[in-house]
Amino acid sequence: MDEKLQAYYEARFSMMATQGWKDLLEDAQGFFDGINKVAAIQNENDLFMKKGQLDVLQWLLSLKDSSSQTYESLLSGDNSDGS
Repeated sequence: MDEKLQAYYEARFSMMATQGWKDLLEDAQGFFDGINKVAAIQNENDLFMKKGQLDVLQWLLSLKDSSSQTYESLLSGDNSDGS
């Protein structure tokens, strides 16, 4: 792994170790739980908007785990994408 990529992941993990990150995830989870309901959907546009909101929140909530998995894969030299 090159130095620039390693520095990127180290900065990300440093950020994720802060209380601010934990607070953000708690807020995001509350927001996710609040909008993850179908009762308020009245039409197709509402459905697509809610799906987009949930997709972004799910990405944020899973960012630490997916970053850790990718980092470990890079460290072990596993290039499953063929590159």
